[in-house]
Amino acid sequence: MDENVYIIGVGMTRFGKYPDLGIKQLTAGAMDALFKDVRVEKKEIQAAWFSNSGWGMNTGQHCIRGQVALAPLGIQGIPIVNVENACAGGSTALREAWMSVKAGLYDLVLAVGAEKVWFPQDKQKMFEGFISGTDVEFIRPIIDAFQADARRKAAEAGALGKEKEGGHSAFMDIYAMGARMHMEKYGTTQRQLAVIAAKNHRHGSMNPLAQYQVEMTVEDVLQDITVAYPLTRSMCAPVGDGAACALICSERALKKFPEARPVRIIASVLASGSLPDSGLENIGRRLAREAYEMAGLGPEDVDVAEVHDATAFGELMQTEELGFCPEGEGGPFAESGATTIGGKLPINTSGGLECRGHPIGASGLAMIHELVIQLRGEAGPRQVEGARVGLCENGGGFIGMGEAAMAIHILERV
Repeated sequence: MDENVYIIGVGMTRFGKYPDLGIKQLTAGAMDALFKDVRVEKKEIQAAWFSNSGWGMNTGQHCIRGQVALAPLGIQGIPIVNVENACAGGSTALREAWMSVKAGLYDLVLAVGAEKVWFPQDKQKMFEGFISGTDVEFIRPIIDAFQADARRKAAEAGALGKEKEGGHSAFMDIYAMGARMHMEKYGTTQRQLAVIAAKNHRHGSMNPLAQYQVEMTVEDVLQDITVAYPLTRSMCAPVGDGAACALICSERALKKFPEARPVRIIASVLASGSLPDSGLENIGRRLAREAYEMAGLGPEDVDVAEVHDATAFGELMQTEELGFCPEGEGGPFAESGATTIGGKLPINTSGGLECRGHPIGASGLAMIHELVIQLRGEAGPRQVEGARVGLCENGGGFIGMGEAAMAIHILERV
């Protein structure tokens, strides 16, 4: 078993709305960036894992997605494994690629994620597609109940009349319900959620690959239209397209790439969620513990983190579950400035899903892209000074009241 596994190259497109680009073109853009990042011959890649969720639903390309996307680029003939794990697909692809190198099966492998989510000609179909990341047999009446509760709470807060028109992902209703429960239990405020969102807009304004690159104040976020109370539009990840990728290398092969700026993967863990009566601990807490044990580190050792903030509440929740602050204190932790660049633990320096964007199958690898350039010291104006250890938490789908899938990776500067 190879003791050390490295990421030696990363690439991604700017996330955004690209009506004229398909999965093949988006994949090609990310791969072009990868080959500019590290000098590698395509024939040296021994296997690939390709993450995508919606290509089949949107165009009928249900099968052989990776083969179809990569063959035009000259990556063919090798094992190509197709990965679908909702929003955690990109990190799942990385996990499987890491495992193949860790086991000594391959020396150089590829993880790719690509997604096309923006279909303005059929917004209803676009938003309906998100339902597939839940247990579709019973989710619709639950969402109806969540929406009714959101309207009641919005009326109590005087926020009715500011609702977003044109529909939204059902996941926003689920996150909003989680946020309201947290507010009732711990006294978390809508303003604390706005602090998180404003911080991510500030970080995203410094990221040339982010979908949104405009700063917003806390008041701007609070005054934005409501998606599902207490979440305003600026607190939620936008719909968009994009691709990202990473090249994973063994210790013995690293010497073949003297110009690479490698980052070591010191923990890679993956788990599924559970129903409320399972007796299992919350997926985030149990998986974080596994990751820290594998890395031989604790949350206090993390210098920079990318967490799955499909909404601002998602980031707040993960700061607690990853052990960055005590349970119930995610709001005050954000208000203290700890999670901004220059703070105790900068989180989502890329702008996060809220601003960098969230093309489902690509998001996990975009998070890895940010950590790699942070640990290399190549993040420019959003660089975290002295960053040595980075953590990526990428969740996907919902089962019960938690994520259906989650992967956590911990990376270390070499």
